[in-house]
Amino acid sequence: MALHSRLRLLRELAPAWLAALWWGSLSTIGFLVVPMLFVYLPTPAMAGSMAAKLFTAQTWVSLNCGLLLLLLTRPNQAEGHVSNARGAIVFIVAGMLMALLSEFAVAPRIVARENLALWHRVGSGLYLLQWLCAGAAFWRLAASSRRAQV
Repeated sequence: MALHSRLRLLRELAPAWLAALWWGSLSTIGFLVVPMLFVYLPTPAMAGSMAAKLFTAQTWVSLNCGLLLLLLTRPNQAEGHVSNARGAIVFIVAGMLMALLSEFAVAPRIVARENLALWHRVGSGLYLLQWLCAGAAFWRLAASSRRAQV
């Protein structure tokens, strides 16, 4: 396989891999690591403090993955892959918006312990929506990558 065709294949597969990284990191932090903090750390306050740091780090992972995905899925690809990329773009932007809202609108209220139950539910809902958006983007981009290999 020539270098040019290997690079083209990498460019076609990279968005699906990047979306998988985004979705996988959200899954790992939100559904495995943070719940374990509340089980194994001595106090809920310690677990909450560490969870806040992890969610902040996850926000930056999400925004960087989303930005790279937007750059990689620009509609200058072959016509057959444009519709899946366009469909993924909606989910990428929505997921990035959920991350931004969680970090800059909800997290400060949780840290300030302002109506904690309400803002925790809102934050959890936004995280779940972001996870669904990342999953939908991954699904669409993986389908596009499979077609590119054929």
